[in-house]
Amino acid sequence: QVRLEESGGGLVQAGGSLRLSCAASGRTFSSYDMGWFRQTPGKEREFLAAHTWTGSYLYLADYADSVKGRFTISRDNAKNTVYLQMNNLKLEDTAVYYCAARRGAGRVAVTTQNRQYDYWGQGTQVTVSS
Repeated sequence: QVRLEESGGGLVQAGGSLRLSCAASGRTFSSYDMGWFRQTPGKEREFLAAHTWTGSYLYLADYADSVKGRFTISRDNAKNTVYLQMNNLKLEDTAVYYCAARRGAGRVAVTTQNRQYDYWGQGTQVTVSS
């Protein structure tokens, strides 16, 4: 199992930046594929970004069209932490942001669906104002 804890959310003006962190504990961090999602009241949890590793352990990443070019996912295995760097934030980015972990290593494609993830953090609020 793995326990996830998000941090780094807060208030920011449109056009600003935030960096979210997701600290993981439990099984070896490198044995999980990681993703970021967000959710607003009355809406389904939305995919944002995810990364994985090929059979040769080459890092892969994919992003939702709404955040491509603005958000970047990264991980630090030594610190057991995954990050989401968010730049040029917009009003519509306001949401609760969640990190998620999927068991397994060596996948050749990223995981983008909520139901495929095994573990979730509690979320961190991001509010963008004009």
